[in-house]
Amino acid sequence: MNARLYVIPASHPSISIELMLRHKGIEFKRTDLLPVISKGVLRGLGFPRNTVPAMKIDGDRIQGSRQIARELERLRPDPPLFPSDPEQRSAVEEAERFGDQELQHPIRQILWWTIKRDRSSLRSYSEGAKLGLPIGLAVKTAAPIVAASARFNEANDANVKRDLEQLPGLLQRIDDWIAAGVLGGEQLNAADFQIAPSLGLALTLEDLRPAIEGRPAGELAKRVVPNYPGHTPPILPAEWLAPLRAAA
Repeated sequence: MNARLYVIPASHPSISIELMLRHKGIEFKRTDLLPVISKGVLRGLGFPRNTVPAMKIDGDRIQGSRQIARELERLRPDPPLFPSDPEQRSAVEEAERFGDQELQHPIRQILWWTIKRDRSSLRSYSEGAKLGLPIGLAVKTAAPIVAASARFNEANDANVKRDLEQLPGLLQRIDDWIAAGVLGGEQLNAADFQIAPSLGLALTLEDLRPAIEGRPAGELAKRVVPNYPGHTPPILPAEWLAPLRAAA
């Protein structure tokens, strides 16, 4: 099996697929791309969309973490990513959908808001990446990329304040799934791999860590992705964090 995965360093959906590939025991090569520039590269490589994760596997092009998960399950059914029981699979797929459609983007918006205001943390999120140029040079010249990424992701004050208000509810849903056995079981599943990297990314932000690390959702992140790259020191306004701290 010939697999190549195209990612942006520290991208949580990209890490989801790396975890699934390792879970399946599928060898792969990874190509790191710079944010924003990745869009043109992926189009040039023949992918229909300009988003990561993107994968070429045995000549086929697939994009999106949920789409890739199903292709991996088809190509190598064992060990499984989804339960065989229809009811249990439905619950896992709903949690997986939540991780993809409801959890990913708020964390991404918060991160890009912080990086736009302090680019010094950017180097830490590129740890281990091979970008085709020195990491130091990439960071020094990243201002236009950071500005464009923040704009593309609509990482503005109003959206980030809303994200922080909604985060306690998102975390509670994850805790409830863990309590119900949908997440965090003995056998990790596609939803675990979908959700844990977003939590892992959130834990790299010192402002968010106290509200996450001591609860079941935080324990899931530490189990599934214990060494998430990156670190952002406190930067979010205290008044924006009040709902999150109150919930914690």
